[in-house]
Amino acid sequence: MASKYLDGSMVPRAVTRNWDQRDEPRSEVRSQTAILELRGRKHEVQLVNVSRSGAMLIFSLIPQIGETISIRLAGRPATSGSVCWVRGGKIGINFTASVE
Repeated sequence: MASKYLDGSMVPRAVTRNWDQRDEPRSEVRSQTAILELRGRKHEVQLVNVSRSGAMLIFSLIPQIGETISIRLAGRPATSGSVCWVRGGKIGINFTASVE
């Protein structure tokens, strides 16, 4: 039986987050696009921000949390990752390996 929270919906927090808990800087890249491969299909997506370990992007589909993806950022080879959150037409992904 699948968890009701692995369907792409937001996982509720017990406590409201009052600060940014991430420990690495993110570059705002709203004018850039990337190619996201999900379930064997390629999609052009708009990046919101990117860091060495992940990215936030605008994506009209609702992937499963934990689902494996491949993403090709401009000027970089494709890298694999997984969906870590989905909310309001945006998704967060964690890269499998850090990107420079």
